[in-house]
Amino acid sequence: MSQNNKKNRATLQDVADQVGVTKMTVSRYMRNPESVAEKTRVKIAAAIEQTGYIENRAPAMLSKSSSRAIGVLLPSLSNQIFAAFVKGIENVTKPQGYETLLAHFSYDEHEEEQKIASLLSYQVDGLILTASDHTPRTLQMIKNAGIPVVETMELPLKPIDMAVGLDHEEASYQVVKRILASGKKTIAYFGARLDTRTRLRMQGYDRAMSEAGFEPKHILTGEHSSFSIADGLLERALEQYPDLDGVFCTNDDIAIGTLLSAQRRQIAVPQQLAVVGYNALDISQTISPKLTSVDTPRFAIGEKSAELLLTRLRGEAVEEKVVDMGYQITAGESV
Repeated sequence: MSQNNKKNRATLQDVADQVGVTKMTVSRYMRNPESVAEKTRVKIAAAIEQTGYIENRAPAMLSKSSSRAIGVLLPSLSNQIFAAFVKGIENVTKPQGYETLLAHFSYDEHEEEQKIASLLSYQVDGLILTASDHTPRTLQMIKNAGIPVVETMELPLKPIDMAVGLDHEEASYQVVKRILASGKKTIAYFGARLDTRTRLRMQGYDRAMSEAGFEPKHILTGEHSSFSIADGLLERALEQYPDLDGVFCTNDDIAIGTLLSAQRRQIAVPQQLAVVGYNALDISQTISPKLTSVDTPRFAIGEKSAELLLTRLRGEAVEEKVVDMGYQITAGESV
């Protein structure tokens, strides 16, 4: 942008002059619109739109070490489960005048370290993380920053600060017990990417299988999960276990791909092969048969995480620092 364009930018004073109020009133509106009378609020909003005013937060960041922004780390931009999670966060932060700054780290703790360093350089007021494995430098940076942090999606034994999630090991244990109760015996676990939550779900599967007296059977890949990789996983499983009669998948992407692959092979679901997923995506209820899956409350996890963070930012005490949001198992038709 040229220097002339920068000089032509609308200022807070331009907005105030157009409305006929003080700069302080406009500034108060920018922080919290509800703090300004409704008629004035409407006029300020119209003036901001007409002038194209863009708020400059740099002075506040420098003077108060505050940005009115929350950093959110996402492991994947292609996985739709995080869309509901972010909506839950913003359902709480937006009305309170906080922005969300999203960063993507591809399930890589070193990439997470770099992205957290970047967010902290922008003086974010808090962090919401979606992983519980962090590098030593990440932990040190967060400690030095002295800001509230919420680890989400799972329940780490030793959280950095606060945590909101669910017990993936127990959820997987219970859903595999349901497959076993249907009479299936040769059940395999399909896992991808091998991140923390994939391993926790595999532990729950292993516990249920071992308790029932069956050998756990893992069909794993380091690739990112997708509908398409399921066909290869099912092919491997059928080659190793010709009597395969059940599959528990680490997520719905793989489960739906497995169900479709089985149908192409003329393997009846659930009569010949039970298929169970994880996360209960909308699409899982539109296919036939409807997929049985573990329903994880992503939106509620996002909301609760933001609520805890803002509670701390208001200087209030958080009584419950680790919150288990639970889960449900959808009825489905694939078991």
